[in-house]
Amino acid sequence: MPNAAIATAHPATADTLALQRLYHWERTEPDRVVLTQPLGAGATRDYTWTQVLDETRRMAAHLKSRGFEPGSRIAILSKNCAHWLMCDFAIWMAGYVSVPLYPTLAAGTIRQILEHSEARLLFVGKLDGWGAMKAGVPPGLPCIATPLAPPNDLPQWESIVASTAPLAGRPVRDGAELATIMYTSGTTGMPKGVMHSFATFAWSLDSARKRISLGSDARMLSYLPLAHVAERTLVEHGLLASSMHVYFAESLETFVADLQRARPTAFFSVPRLWVKFQQGVHAKMPPAKLARLLKIPIVRRVVGKKVLAGLGLDRCTIAAGGAAPMPPELLRWYESLGLPIIEVYGMTENCGVSHATLPGVPRPGTVGRTYEGVQSRVDPASGEIQMKSPGLMLGYYKEPGLSAEALTADGWLHTGDKGELDAEGNLRITGRVKDLFKTSKGKYVAPAPIEDRLVMNGAVEACVVTGANLGQPLGIVMLNAEAAARSQDMLQRRAMEVSLSAHLDAVNARLDPHEQLDCLVVVSEPWTVDNGFITPTFKVKRNRIEEAYGALFERWAGAGAPVVWHQG
Repeated sequence: MPNAAIATAHPATADTLALQRLYHWERTEPDRVVLTQPLGAGATRDYTWTQVLDETRRMAAHLKSRGFEPGSRIAILSKNCAHWLMCDFAIWMAGYVSVPLYPTLAAGTIRQILEHSEARLLFVGKLDGWGAMKAGVPPGLPCIATPLAPPNDLPQWESIVASTAPLAGRPVRDGAELATIMYTSGTTGMPKGVMHSFATFAWSLDSARKRISLGSDARMLSYLPLAHVAERTLVEHGLLASSMHVYFAESLETFVADLQRARPTAFFSVPRLWVKFQQGVHAKMPPAKLARLLKIPIVRRVVGKKVLAGLGLDRCTIAAGGAAPMPPELLRWYESLGLPIIEVYGMTENCGVSHATLPGVPRPGTVGRTYEGVQSRVDPASGEIQMKSPGLMLGYYKEPGLSAEALTADGWLHTGDKGELDAEGNLRITGRVKDLFKTSKGKYVAPAPIEDRLVMNGAVEACVVTGANLGQPLGIVMLNAEAAARSQDMLQRRAMEVSLSAHLDAVNARLDPHEQLDCLVVVSEPWTVDNGFITPTFKVKRNRIEEAYGALFERWAGAGAPVVWHQG
């Protein structure tokens, strides 16, 4: 197995592994509808296990017919849809390793991942920006277009499955075998391929289900990228474990209708969407009026149920938030509606399964306690949260050095997050040990490469990219002495503003969507060694910047201007 640097015993039993679960449902519940795919204009298509396995087996047979060596990497570039899952299942059934790509990546990042993983084939699925993305596909790489893909001249999934006999038998994969490589950004901004086996996923899902009930009567709406570990574990492996019903979202514009159609019993989202739901409710009913109604016992339940029904969450019994901290006041607001939200904490390296608050026992400001089988500690020297479990990754693909650095000397995973435990043993996350930060959308941003581009402007002396828990990062720049002097003249300031705005556009055009800066903030106070903003070697002190300006971040981000001038 390539670079299996992190060795952990994986006590997952064979019958919990992905392919074994597929065959179990094919045999025991062939006519059960498990996937509902929107097709546009309100139309949908349902898929039973029989239909899922028929298409999966035919595509697996086609992949095997191409003669790739066992363990070859096959990539998936698509938004969430029924055929995303069928692609993954077919890759596994054929004996290969799946490499999912986020459906919003820039062409350069797509090229980087496909070349680094040595992908032998790419599935191209439902996408909004294929025109710009396809330049990232290496010349000569075979591609197959799945249903709902943008117009293209690629070989079509439907034609292939129609002309290919289904793969016979029940080929399985050992739990220790590499199942997938999930690419995530490192501190340098270069993607790192996190390797997971069939056993790491199976164990992690089993541990999570001991905390959060997920049975065959569950319904979920799949809309967060399946390339992300949270959706991959909860939706894909949750489906395999439980035979629940998975609905897919069609688009951002139809999201409310998609949610109301699915009426999910379990719903996971990032804090930013939970906030948007709240803002939508407040747009229809003033917050003060709603708060008054929710304080009246006799009407509270009726009002809460009505609000949740409008969101499509009236049948939700398991609501969870993660990928970034949930504001305690937001958690209390949902609880007042009758929808307590569980906070979960995890990362790609541990299958997303580390900590969670207990259902019905909210602990605002914390992510609760470890899942069963997970060990966690806070390093007394650095304050870093460290953990280990049988769900840990096998390592970073082709990066034995980074794989070794991911662990402490005694085998615990470095999370890079700082934290502390309360009196009851609940974990509170207090920040990042290093500079890598996470937005409220749950995406990590590596600031250094962006800063390297941002500083390439004649007026900029120094800069910092920051924005943990904001919707998008922002850039803070200090002008050089000449530019600072010119900015005192309003006409020259306006010209400089146009220049900086154009520079911002140029920098953003080269970034992935989650990295793009909301605005540039021009500060008037010089950063010097004397006032503690820079080191004697003229490196900007990121923590000092965030201490000095952190309280203003949200105001700046909400200003609605590409360039914001800060005096003081």
